[in-house]
Amino acid sequence: MRSKSLRSLAALMAASPALALAQTTTPAKLDSGDTAWMLTATMLVLLMTIPGLALFYGGMVRAKNLLSVLMQCFAITALVTVLWVVYGYSIAFDTTGMAAGTTGLHSFVGGLGHVMLAGLAPSSLYNSVPETVFVMFQMTFAIITPALIIGAIAERMKFSALLVFTALWFTLVYLPIAHMVWGGPGSFLGDLGVLDFAGGTVVHINAGIAGLVGCLVIGKRRGYPNTPMPPHNLGYTLVGASMLWLGWFGFNAGSAVAANGSAGMAMLVTQIATAAAAIGWTAVEWLTHRRPSVLGIASGAVAGLVAITPAAGTCGPGGALVLGLAAGVVCFFCATRLKRKLGYDDSLDVFGVHAVAGILGALLTGPFAAPALGGFGTVTDLGLQLWIQFKGVGFTVVYSAVLSWVIFKGIAVTMGLRVDEEQEQIGLDIALHEEKGYNLS
Repeated sequence: MRSKSLRSLAALMAASPALALAQTTTPAKLDSGDTAWMLTATMLVLLMTIPGLALFYGGMVRAKNLLSVLMQCFAITALVTVLWVVYGYSIAFDTTGMAAGTTGLHSFVGGLGHVMLAGLAPSSLYNSVPETVFVMFQMTFAIITPALIIGAIAERMKFSALLVFTALWFTLVYLPIAHMVWGGPGSFLGDLGVLDFAGGTVVHINAGIAGLVGCLVIGKRRGYPNTPMPPHNLGYTLVGASMLWLGWFGFNAGSAVAANGSAGMAMLVTQIATAAAAIGWTAVEWLTHRRPSVLGIASGAVAGLVAITPAAGTCGPGGALVLGLAAGVVCFFCATRLKRKLGYDDSLDVFGVHAVAGILGALLTGPFAAPALGGFGTVTDLGLQLWIQFKGVGFTVVYSAVLSWVIFKGIAVTMGLRVDEEQEQIGLDIALHEEKGYNLS
């Protein structure tokens, strides 16, 4: 009983799974309840990419590009799985050479002690669950993050270039950021005190900024913005958004790495923020455009899911409500008016939803972790924690932007990023895969 209480306290205080491990003061012991929940959470997070994100994005593109988006999500799932096994898990979570308060090479990247998952056995534990389950759980995070980026460059990028980009970006951007935030004592952003329970910086800001860079480097779709390019099947999009909503409970509540009170609260605040954001986006769209849209309420829900992600382990219900409403309203204007004003062609609003909601959520995670605002963290100085969160956001934005630009530019120079004009006109389904999403004859 005492062991369970200690584990629950550690998980509640932790800003990340890695910190939860560091704070556990008792020897690791397998807990079947925790293990069962983490097996379930892992499957839920994988569901977010295939088929959740695939359908969400697939419905928003034109019919001639449906299969290309589904193919990209599926292929990224397979590619990242292999890379995660070969070296990804090691670079993200190997803590060799790290010490709290000491900044060195391994504060930014993990070691190579777990290449090919060396040392992993059925009896290996991470906290109270098998390490094999933790490896799988974190793999699903690594899968969905580069998959999010494809929404910004949809309908115009070569499939071969996308695969090369994914491998390089996963290696040079995702893994270091994941290690810096979740690597435990001695990690760069972890030692700064940045709070990111389930991936506001690691996943959403990281991918959203890369998406913006990508759409700027690759250029606008031919005919944009003068040629109408409406979503071809909003039914797919709403089904995909629903799967994302469901899967996000694994994403956020699973980040407690235990079946405990922290996981329960993370699940509750995730539901609250998502619903509030959906209402916020719909309300402002209704007032602005005189009608609520299916695409709007789905986009609002995703904005709420993104915004609550970094705060899910420390935010209370009241904070989740405010955070969700703010995300819905802010992301509506960023994905519509700001996008039109600046003229960039972020096809499916990866920047306007994931980066913007991620930044908003990451910043407000600090204040809403304070018990004074109904949170469950240990924050007492709201201003100081807000500044720490700002530094974490700023570092992630700059790091992701610079490295993503280098990778995109390097591919553009060496093998080319974009399909030719004829292929884009025909559609990527036929041009790249010689298949059609719909055979109606």
